[in-house]
Amino acid sequence: MLTFEEKEAIIQEFSELTRKEVSLKRVNYHYEASLYEKTTVVYHLHPNGNGFVYVGDLPQYEEANDKGLLNIREASADELRKMIKESIAYLATEEEELFDEEVEEEWKNKEDSKLTLLQEDTLWNIYHGYNLEESFGSYEEATTYLLEEGFLKSSF
Repeated sequence: MLTFEEKEAIIQEFSELTRKEVSLKRVNYHYEASLYEKTTVVYHLHPNGNGFVYVGDLPQYEEANDKGLLNIREASADELRKMIKESIAYLATEEEELFDEEVEEEWKNKEDSKLTLLQEDTLWNIYHGYNLEESFGSYEEATTYLLEEGFLKSSF
């Protein structure tokens, strides 16, 4: 586990972040150029090494809490740098740009029935032919549903 000082040294590599002391010896780091009301990238970094990085709803961070915060207590130096870099990019990107790359996947079950998982705006929709079967708020929710229903991802 990285110490508080090691984590601070890594965070301070990002010159676009502003350090702000908060209560109980904790520190926040803000990205003031955020396109959103949210500016906190590192939240409540504590001298005991605990703290959080805001990752919003980035799909690669399933373990983030409902506020989009990911605990960094056990993060390696490389993991911490990656999280901070992606957090800043997330806060610097218009929401429409986050969904530019449309995802379309075909899923099949044992009976060779086919469903299509399609990302449309901020939703993940499952279609049987042209009929909408289900709609989900995240890729993870949609794929969990498909797997529970006995479908496996196939290649086009």
